[in-house]
Amino acid sequence: MLITNADDFGLAGGVNRAVMELHRAGLLTSTTLMACAGATQQAAELARQMPQLGVGCHVVLVDGDPILNPVDQIPHLAEASSGRLRSTLGKFLPWLHGLSAGSGTAEQRAREIEAETSAQIALLQQQGVHLTHIDTHKHTHMFPAVLRPVLQAASRAGIRVVRNPFEPSWSVAATPRAPWLRRFQVNTLRRLERQFRRIVAEEGFRTTDGALGVLATGTLDPSTVQCLLKSLPSDGIYELVTHPGYSDADLQRVHTRLLASRELESKALSVLNEHAEIELTSFAHLG
Repeated sequence: MLITNADDFGLAGGVNRAVMELHRAGLLTSTTLMACAGATQQAAELARQMPQLGVGCHVVLVDGDPILNPVDQIPHLAEASSGRLRSTLGKFLPWLHGLSAGSGTAEQRAREIEAETSAQIALLQQQGVHLTHIDTHKHTHMFPAVLRPVLQAASRAGIRVVRNPFEPSWSVAATPRAPWLRRFQVNTLRRLERQFRRIVAEEGFRTTDGALGVLATGTLDPSTVQCLLKSLPSDGIYELVTHPGYSDADLQRVHTRLLASRELESKALSVLNEHAEIELTSFAHLG
């Protein structure tokens, strides 16, 4: 079984339009919605109109704006100079491990991650969006210090399903044209998977057998999707992680490295039409 998920729902109108069109074409079963982005309100309205589309919360802890007050409620998670979340993983990870100025204690960091996650989930639920699962922007929940508080916040909100952000070795092998640096990063980070699965089980959550397309982020073209689908095992539940969209004026104003590739990824999903043997599902199935 395969979940086809689009990240960054709500980022811009062009992303929302692509998600809507792909779902109505039967190619997209799931998406994850940003709680504080330029087109969040429009995305929430579209989600209510498409009840068969599974919608998760795309928790943003880096490269975005927080929901909570950055001074009074999350003074360590947000940067003091800007009031925004840290702009890159290169800035976020030293903070997460207490290696940068203003990091606070481990307890303070966990408390603020949990509080901000709770606020983002609550904002979407208050808009009438039924959330099927959670994941995080830039896959920050692969790190144990993020995963535990994110799961605890989701559990209190009635969510018990989370993305498995780790790509199986067979999927990595089926992605031949990925840049060598990203391949190194994906393979190196896989050492966190065993701890991820342990924490997920301890917190009473369910997840998939792995995420496909993580290595191909930014280069997910039709031939890569074809290779992944041909290699898909007959058993298990996997998620194909995608970032479709139209490069409209709103999206071009957003700071994102995934600009030129979004329309390519939208077209790449049409390869699913050639694989009627693959059963599509959503994260609601896991719940």
